[in-house]
Parts: sequence; C-alpha cells; structure tokens
Amino acid sequence: MRIGELAKRAGTTTRALRYYEQLGLLPARRAGNGYRAYGEEDLRLLRQIRTLQDFGFGLEETRPFVECLQAGHPHGDSCPASLEVYRKKLSELDECIARLQEVRTRVSAQYARAERERDALAAGASAEPPQCEWAVPAAPDRDEWEKR
Repeated sequence: MRIGELAKRAGTTTRALRYYEQLGLLPARRAGNGYRAYGEEDLRLLRQIRTLQDFGFGLEETRPFVECLQAGHPHGDSCPASLEVYRKKLSELDECIARLQEVRTRVSAQYARAERERDALAAGASAEPPQCEWAVPAAPDRDEWEKR
C-alpha cells in the first residue's frame, strides 16, 4: 500500500509517517516506481506506536516496542527493553500521582479554611478581612514542579 492509504488506515497523516521514517521507527521501503511501499506489518507497527502515544509514551519510548514487533514477537511488549520502558513509565506515573495527591490535599485544606472563613464572616464573627493562607513552596520544590 502507498503512504496515503497507510496513513488513512492508521488514523494519522502522511507527514507523521515520514517523520516516523526519519526517526527509524517505520521502515522506508520503495517500490520500483519510487513510491513508498508498506504492508500490513507496517500498519501493525503504527497501531502500536499510536496506542503507546495515546497512553502518554513519547516516540523514543515506543522504539523498543517497535523493535520487538520487528523481531517477530507477536506482541511488542514482551521483550526485555519494552518491559523496562513499562517499568519506567509506571514509576513516572506513580511520582506524578503522588505529586497530584499532595496538591489535592493542599487545595482541599485551603478550600476548607476558606469555607470556614466565609461562614465566620457571614456570622459576623470576624472583623478582619480574609487573607489567602497559601503556603508558597520553597524554591527547590517549585523549580522541581515546573520542570515536570
């Protein structure tokens, strides 16, 4: 099949396919007429790449899965390098979840404090204007957060 048909069947663009070729993720084969030629195995590689990208994997992270498929394994994730990428991604996700849980805890505490302040103001119990009590993280924590 030609590049346009492959792009359509894979749900992507010809530009993306050329980029995958440039990165070495998709084999660049040419027919006798000079056009790019692809087969069902290429469609399978693209589906693997697209699925991984949908799950948040970067293109370079898909390489071991593609290589595993190209080596003849029925699933691109059964090779040691693919398993290692899974392990790293799970670790990244665990770290992200932990950070989000921490932020959620802080936002929840701030929300509860703000509600109490609102209720106290409504009851006339507080003469001072409300102030936001957000604790600004120390510079290293903020810098680390912004890197992610």
